Amino acid sequence: MPRPDPARPHDDSTGAHVPGSAPDPRSSDRSATSGSAAGRTAGSTPSSPSGLATAEDVRETPEFAELQRTFRRFIFPMAALFLAWYALYVLLAALAPEFMAQRLGGSTITVGLVLGLGQFVSTFAITMVYRSWADRTYDPQATALRERIEGVA
Repeated sequence: MPRPDPARPHDDSTGAHVPGSAPDPRSSDRSATSGSAAGRTAGSTPSSPSGLATAEDVRETPEFAELQRTFRRFIFPMAALFLAWYALYVLLAALAPEFMAQRLGGSTITVGLVLGLGQFVSTFAITMVYRSWADRTYDPQATALRERIEGVA
């Protein structure tokens, strides 16, 4: 008898999976959680007897693929921009210490301090831009997909 996974709900007497809990993603037997691919119509979201689609079935839908593309079109350029800005800061600190040590306007504030604080400001700015973009673009698409899966729409 296989040993039960302590992180997964199971019947202590048999080690069997408890109905109503999440299926074991490592299991190749999907018959209890979804129908076969045969008989599905194009564009329909396959669902389990409970009316909810499995995560694997959702990943196969065109709507989910579009949701991923939308997310990646925003996140990858934004991440690249931030990493380039951060790399510039690190490189300037390492290779141009005289530049970073320059005082601004005769005060004790240096270029390095301003650029370092700019890292924090840019992090908050990116967060606000992301939040605005997600509220406007990503969240409505994700909500529509979730409602479709749950049978609301």
